[in-house]
Amino acid sequence: MELEQRIRDSFDRQSLMATLEARLTAIAPGAVEITAPILPGVRQQQGHAHAALSFALGDTAAGYAALTVLPEDMEVVTSEIKIHLLAPGRGEQVLARGRVVRPGRRLVIVTADVFALRDGQEHHIALLTGTMVPVPASG
Repeated sequence: MELEQRIRDSFDRQSLMATLEARLTAIAPGAVEITAPILPGVRQQQGHAHAALSFALGDTAAGYAALTVLPEDMEVVTSEIKIHLLAPGRGEQVLARGRVVRPGRRLVIVTADVFALRDGQEHHIALLTGTMVPVPASG
């Protein structure tokens, strides 16, 4: 199966991403980009995008970046991931760019940069670093 189709098929099975109205906007070996609108239901008390949105998109983009470097019979799960919140998520959309730092058979080291898109400008709001673990694909 083609890499992009494999990633899109897997992404389409994630109900959280559907709930967040997230979309895959770029897929390349070792890199994935996801965007989602900052909907009323994902805002914190001051009206900015909740950190959970940044975390969900960053973790997912990093995980799919890891999946792009693995064989077709494998999937990934997050072993650990850390988020550094850099600025409030003010804007219309959140954009997460995940990438592989170091691929491996047992561990894949990843990172994701998360941006708020406001008036056509990207504002860096979070940085995630983590470890993905390859696991056999189910079914």
